[in-house]
Amino acid sequence: MIFTPGQLNRRAELYHQLGSMITAGIPLIQALQMGADNHSLRASRKTILAIIEHLRNGLTFSDSMARVQGWMPDFDIALLSAGEHSGRLDNSFKLLATYYETRAAILRETLWDMFRTVMTLHVFLFIFPLSFLIGLVMGIMNNNYAGCFWFIAEKVAVFGLLYGIVFFFIFACQGKRGERWRSFVESIAQMIPFLRTAQKNLALSRLTAALGALITSGVSIIQSWPMATAASGSVRLKREISTWEPKLQSGLTPSELVNDTPYFPEMFKNLYHTGEVSGKLDESLSRLQQYTHDEGFRTLRLFTRLLNGVIYALVAVMVGYTVITFYMNYFKTAMAGF
Repeated sequence: MIFTPGQLNRRAELYHQLGSMITAGIPLIQALQMGADNHSLRASRKTILAIIEHLRNGLTFSDSMARVQGWMPDFDIALLSAGEHSGRLDNSFKLLATYYETRAAILRETLWDMFRTVMTLHVFLFIFPLSFLIGLVMGIMNNNYAGCFWFIAEKVAVFGLLYGIVFFFIFACQGKRGERWRSFVESIAQMIPFLRTAQKNLALSRLTAALGALITSGVSIIQSWPMATAASGSVRLKREISTWEPKLQSGLTPSELVNDTPYFPEMFKNLYHTGEVSGKLDESLSRLQQYTHDEGFRTLRLFTRLLNGVIYALVAVMVGYTVITFYMNYFKTAMAGF
């Protein structure tokens, strides 16, 4: 699912408000009603009212969320379900509020970095090749509008392709797409350096956050792993974990299975094993969640900055090549006249 920084901030505000009200002793239905009446959250009003209606009909909060399709990601549902089960729903809301605030800040920073690069790219694509631009100017000056055709056709083709690629990725990255589609997008990301590392760390961050919340709420470790994996958003990880249940039932521990799964990095394997052996798995998961969260977003920032640098370098090289070629042809023509 694609979010703008504004949408992420509104979701963070909703979760923060609900967490604070529940901490203050306000019942969940009343807290949701107050959230629905908040003008800054009017975009979510219809969904909140639907959840309230399900709660009044006797459903649990987890079941109510499940009935409202497409609005709440699996990660949110897993954490809030664990919070409801453990009686610490306010903590789950506050954790999600912090998570979305961080996502909004990083997305805003990334978009600003990309904006300058995108504007530079637009100016370059509009001006070059110079021959088409010269044809446009000469056509307008000589009232020969047919001479403008090639400039217009070239810009429609180039900008059409550019925006087509952008809209394709916007469509592709929406979380509501099917698992096969999301697997395809994930496999593309795996081919791109830095982006694949960021994607894996962020998936592990969501996994450990959900896993820690589920275990703390009293859900068995065998049930927690599949639920947390679904919340991670990684189709590849989900497929890896789908083979675990019979092995866990046969007596193998999760740390043994984690150690045998290539998806998990060494640090994850070591910290998880230490937490399981020491009986402090919740603390190990908390440390892993913070580490993978920070590393994921750090790598994502690095990827966007490198991408910006590559685009700037390509534009500079193409501008230099075009200018040099133009003057070489100019002097060649001038010399031929003597």
